[in-house]
Amino acid sequence: MKLDLETSVILVSFITSFFAVFLSNGIIIGVPAIAQDFAMNNVIQNWVPTILFLVVAVCTVPAGQISGKFGVKKSLLAGVLVFLIGSIGACLAFSTETFLVFRVLQGAGMAFLNVSAMAMVVQAVKPQNRGKALGFTVTGVYLATSLSPVICGFLVHNLGWRSMFYFVIPFLVLCIILMIVKIPHEWKTYENDKIDKVGSIIYAIGILAFVYGFTTLTNTTGLILTIFGLVMLVIFGAYELRQTSPVFNMNLFKNKKFTSSNIAALCSYIAVMVVTTILNYHFQYVRGWDAQMSGMILIITPIIMAVMAPNSGKLSDRIHPQKLAALGIGIAAVALAILTFLTGDTPLYIVVIAMILQGIGMGLFSSPNMNAIMSSVPPKDAPTASASQATMRTIGQTMSLGLSTLVFAWIMGTLPLATQYAGMIVSASQIICGICTAACILAVFASLVGVRSSDKFNTDRPN
Repeated sequence: MKLDLETSVILVSFITSFFAVFLSNGIIIGVPAIAQDFAMNNVIQNWVPTILFLVVAVCTVPAGQISGKFGVKKSLLAGVLVFLIGSIGACLAFSTETFLVFRVLQGAGMAFLNVSAMAMVVQAVKPQNRGKALGFTVTGVYLATSLSPVICGFLVHNLGWRSMFYFVIPFLVLCIILMIVKIPHEWKTYENDKIDKVGSIIYAIGILAFVYGFTTLTNTTGLILTIFGLVMLVIFGAYELRQTSPVFNMNLFKNKKFTSSNIAALCSYIAVMVVTTILNYHFQYVRGWDAQMSGMILIITPIIMAVMAPNSGKLSDRIHPQKLAALGIGIAAVALAILTFLTGDTPLYIVVIAMILQGIGMGLFSSPNMNAIMSSVPPKDAPTASASQATMRTIGQTMSLGLSTLVFAWIMGTLPLATQYAGMIVSASQIICGICTAACILAVFASLVGVRSSDKFNTDRPN
């Protein structure tokens, strides 16, 4: 089958997005087995997924400038290679420390993968088809989200947790081959810019301190680190405004559509990322199911999202994307409000209804909101916009998982997550879902602000 350039780019973006999310989401199913193998307490156990997103958050902004200068295809290829090395290393890990080191490598590779794949789609695909193309990329994310609990549940239950990492290796190799053979083009938008090393360092220190401090707010050190991180991020913003070649163009935030869509993305990921973890803990520790059974139920939400994402993306090429985004995240808020009252006695059909509503809501939100971000900037700033949406996603995901770590540590201390502490797990889950509901409501208001803005998109669409 002969593929044209646009189709090849969309296919590569789909594959890379799928397998990055496959491991980052599917590992939640394997966390109990990993924790048992390495004798982790609940705090360290929660860091297994969190550390990857923390590294992605640190590396994403520099990845935007680097991919724009050296080429998005080269950056994507490098990201996949690093992610592949991290996956192989995780297979061979022999201790908690070595395992977390390779999770760090995976995070660094994933940062370049996220930024470059999205930027390449925007550069290669015609503006009038952008929403549809981005919708297929988001479909890769949601298919991975839907299939990873099932596949990883099967693998962990029958072959052990290391098999999750072995599973992705041949697909990553295939992706590398496709990029080399099918995509001869390269896209550079910041070729003449200097790499902003100082800005990158300030950003890395700020986001690292903020996110790590946020996960340890139960002690004084955590509070100090959180405040220090926020101060450093403010300094980063002020510094970037004075640079001729900033690592991140802060002037893009003068566009209210760009700003409001990014805020909505941040709030949405804070709200929904932790839900899979909460439901997995509910199924395995409160209801006593095994990983395979839990994975079968967890497929409900993401499969609905995967079906809706390309259609909502296509629809956002004709209807104001932020109107669709506001409606979608509002539906997701209803789902989280239902889960706020989740207990061990809650009928399963209630849980399923909430999962269906979440799937509909996020499927209607994500592609249009991403289209709004990428279409609110000039094409030359696609790498920066891609870095922005990826940063909002990863910061939101990290804060969401950090919220989980924080609340569970507050409720349970250093007790292990186990069936005998089901009551504590329920209490922590209810608090988290209540906070996430509020985050969804904030995302609704952010999207509506963008709808009312007079700023224009760089594609022809109705307002």
